[in-house]
Amino acid sequence: VQLVESGGGLVQAGGSLRLSCATSGFRFGDFAIGWFRQIPGKEREGLSCISPSGGYTFYADSVKGRFTISRDNSKKSVWLQMDNLTPDATAVYCCPADFGYSGHVICSQYEYENWGQGTQVTVSS
Repeated sequence: VQLVESGGGLVQAGGSLRLSCATSGFRFGDFAIGWFRQIPGKEREGLSCISPSGGYTFYADSVKGRFTISRDNSKKSVWLQMDNLTPDATAVYCCPADFGYSGHVICSQYEYENWGQGTQVTVSS
């Protein structure tokens, strides 16, 4: 099982980034996928999660209206479009899977597994 994040980098405040999550080794279309971020010294934050079909999406209040999650089951991939970034978005971003998915998207770190290395996003002011 692999979930590999990419697309991070350095961007100025107000800019955009599109993160990618490429997966392999499991039935991608059966599971919810989430995007989380980890800021040193803080608890992991669930930003956005998407149902297996892509028909349901969840956004944390902190990113609602600025971030967009999407998935393509034929490509076994998930993306996170991040617009109007602010310096407090600086963090490592990860895309784990909810292998216990049973019909309801729960965007909590405790529901997700296979946390990869993540991709670093740095937003300068």
